[in-house]
Amino acid sequence: MWLGEFLVSHDWPFHAGAVDRDLVTERLRHGYYDGPDRATFIVTDGAQRVGLVRVEDLDDPTPTFDLRIASALRRQGHGTAALRELARWVFDTLDVERLEGTTRQDNVAMRRTFRAVGFVKEAHYRRGWPSHGGRLLDAVGYALLRTDWREGTTTSVDWNDEPDIVDGPTGV
Repeated sequence: MWLGEFLVSHDWPFHAGAVDRDLVTERLRHGYYDGPDRATFIVTDGAQRVGLVRVEDLDDPTPTFDLRIASALRRQGHGTAALRELARWVFDTLDVERLEGTTRQDNVAMRRTFRAVGFVKEAHYRRGWPSHGGRLLDAVGYALLRTDWREGTTTSVDWNDEPDIVDGPTGV
């Protein structure tokens, strides 16, 4: 089974938890990779399998995804190509307004991939990503709007939208 071999034979430094063949088999049995609200696609470069992308929450207004590229094939543009193709599939196939993804703050390659495809940073979760050894790292959320994808635009987030907060007994 290619999926199991792929997941156990590469390092995933930005994913929490170990993956072994038994876990993959169990997940396959219970519809973790494919089902009514999720799908998994093999990423190829035309000649070889280079990774996979698993999209979930297909019955939700905001699907999310997990993208994995083989260790030796990273930093060659495969992630960007895969994310572009995923966005095309999501917006051509589903009636949704946005596609979301989250990564660790220190996953610079994925953050660049998000921006290259037109995703915008929308969230920063302090100590929100469990990592190996139980350490909590910051997580960063990005999203791509259907209108931005179609028009090739980028809608910025208004980070200065908080009302003035007054300290003291009359404050919030």
